[in-house]
Amino acid sequence: MAVLSLTNAHLAFGHVALLDGANFALETGERVGLIGRNGTGKSSLLKILAGLEKLDDGLLQQQQGLTNVYVPQEPALRGDATIFDVVSEGVAEAKALRERYERHDENDDLAWVQERIEHIGAWNWEQRVDETLHRLGLDGSRLVGSLSGGLKKRVALGRALVAQPDVLLLDEPTNHLDLDAITWLEGLLNDFKGSLLLITHDRQFLDNVANRIVELDRGQLRGYPGNFAAFQAAKAYELENEALANARFDKLLAQEEVWIRKGVEARRTRSVARIQRLEAMRLAHAARRDVQGKVRLDIDTGSASGKIVAELEDVSKSFGDRAIVRGFTSTILRGDKVGLIGPNGAGKTTLLKMILGELPPDSGTVRLGSRLTVAYFDQMRDTLNLDATLADTISPGSEWIEIGTQKKHVKSYLGDFLFSPARANSPVRTLSGGERNRLLLARLFARPANVLVLDEPTNDLDIETLELLEELLAEYDGTVFLVSHDRRFLDNVVTSTIVYEGDARWREYEGSVEDWLTQSRRAAALQAQAAPKAAPAPAPAPEPAPVVANKRKLSYKEQRELDEIPRQIAALEAEQTQLNALIAGSELYTQGAKRIAEVTERAADIDAELLALMERWEVLEAK
Repeated sequence: MAVLSLTNAHLAFGHVALLDGANFALETGERVGLIGRNGTGKSSLLKILAGLEKLDDGLLQQQQGLTNVYVPQEPALRGDATIFDVVSEGVAEAKALRERYERHDENDDLAWVQERIEHIGAWNWEQRVDETLHRLGLDGSRLVGSLSGGLKKRVALGRALVAQPDVLLLDEPTNHLDLDAITWLEGLLNDFKGSLLLITHDRQFLDNVANRIVELDRGQLRGYPGNFAAFQAAKAYELENEALANARFDKLLAQEEVWIRKGVEARRTRSVARIQRLEAMRLAHAARRDVQGKVRLDIDTGSASGKIVAELEDVSKSFGDRAIVRGFTSTILRGDKVGLIGPNGAGKTTLLKMILGELPPDSGTVRLGSRLTVAYFDQMRDTLNLDATLADTISPGSEWIEIGTQKKHVKSYLGDFLFSPARANSPVRTLSGGERNRLLLARLFARPANVLVLDEPTNDLDIETLELLEELLAEYDGTVFLVSHDRRFLDNVVTSTIVYEGDARWREYEGSVEDWLTQSRRAAALQAQAAPKAAPAPAPAPEPAPVVANKRKLSYKEQRELDEIPRQIAALEAEQTQLNALIAGSELYTQGAKRIAEVTERAADIDAELLALMERWEVLEAK
C-alpha cells in the first residue's frame, strides 16, 4: 500500500523540465534508492515529498496522519545547543503537549491533551531521546558546534529517528561519514520499520540497503526492483532497446522527409493521412529527450617521476600531546594507487602531507623521489573562487587549453564535463555541489601531473561520472593517493591501502578494501584462536586420559549429513551460476517486475544458504 504518491508531476527551472509528467509511489516498508545525474532534480523531488517545495503541476497524495522527516545534505543545527537539546527537537510536539498538561491551563481541553499524549507516547519523551543517543553513540551533553561533520550528521539522523516517522527522506546520508559510520548506518536503516527514500551515489551502500532503485532520468521516474546491481543489468538492457527504437524511428522519419520533398507530380497525389503522420513524427522527434552525453575525461601525466615516489622509515608525528602517526614505514613506487582509510580525524591528511614532503616528521626519515609534479583535488572546494567564471577557473586569461599534445578551446573542454558553452561565462557560485566537483576535476585534469592527490572526490558526483573517473584512474600511468569512504570506488581503483589501526598506528596492505578486510578478519580470528593457548594451563589430572578418547564419534545422522553437504554445495553453486548468468543477461528483464524480484531474492538466499552449509561443514569436520 502506497504511503505517498506523485501523479503527473511537473517541475521546471527555467526552460529545463526536472519533472515532466512523472509518477511515483512509495510503499509501506520500502527502502528506495533515488539516483540520477547531478542537476536532474533529485533533491528538489525530496523537498517536494517533504512538503518544503511545491509542484508546478500534478498531484501529491499521502496517507492521512502520515509523518515524514527530511534530513538534507547539510543539516542546519544550533551550534550553541547540546546534542540532547537538538535531538529533542524531533519530539517537539511531545514536549509541548506534556508542558500543557502539567500547567493545567483552564482554557485547555485537558482530556484531548491527555489522549494525544498517550497516542504519541509523550509521557516518556526523555527516555526516547536517551535511547536514541545511546544507539547512535552520542554524548548528549556535548555542544553541537564542537562536533565534526560526521558527528553532526549523526545528530541530524538522531533528531529524525527520535520522531519515529512513517517515512524517512535522506539526502546523501553517507557524506562526511567514515567507513565504520557508513556500516553502522546501513544496519540502522535496515532495522528501520518505516518507509525510506534516500539519495546517494554510494553503490555499495545502495546494494546493502535498498530493495528498489528509482532513477530520475530526463524528467521521468523509473522504478527497478532489487538493489543497485540488479538495476545496472536492467538499465543496460533498457537503454539498448531505447537506442534501437530511436534508430528505427529516425530511419522512418528520414524516409518520410525524402518522400515529402519529391517532385510536383508526386505531391499532387500525396496522402493526407501520411502527411499528418509526418507532422506528428516531426513533433515527436523535437520533443524527444535523448540520453545525455557522458563526461569525457583525459589527463596529461607530463614527464614521468622517478621509480620511487616516497620512502618513509619509522616516521612519527604528534601535535602537542596527541600522537597522529607512530613508527610508520612504507615505500611508494611510481604507478601505485594508494587508498588511505581511517575514521574522521585519525590523521589521513597529516600522513599524506608527510608522504609528499609537505610536513616534516618529528622522528624518522622521508626520502622523496625525483621529478614529482603533484595535483590536488580539494574536498572542501576552498580553492574555488566563487566570483570567477568557469572559463577563468580552467584557463585564466586564455581561451585555449593544452592537454598533452592536444590544444582545445576552453568551451569545448568544459563541454567534455557537461557544461554548456552558454555557462562558460557564468560565475562558479551558480553551480550545484556536484557541478562544482565536476569543475574541480576539469581544472585538475587540465594541468600536467604525475602524482594525483584526491581527497573525497566522489562526494556529490553522479554514478556515471564516478564510473568514468574509475576508468581514468585505472589507466593513469602516474601515482594516485586517494582518500575516500566510497568502498566500491576504492575497490575499483587502488592497488594498496594504508589503514589506521588505532593508537596512531598505520599499516599498509596490498590490494583493495576487500583484501584489507579479509586480511584483518583472518588476523583477528588467528589472534582469537591463540588467546586461549596463552592462558595458564589448569593443574594436570592425576592420570589424564588419551586425547583420542575425548573426541566424540559422529552419530549416524551426523555422518550422513556430513557426506551430503558437498553435494548440496555443488548444487547451490550450479544454481547460483545460472541465476548470475540470468541477471547479467537481457532475457530476464522482459519477464516483468515479479520475476526479476524472484530471481534477485533467490540469488541473495543462495549466498546465505552456502554460508550456513560451510559453517555446518566446519562444525562436523571439527568433531
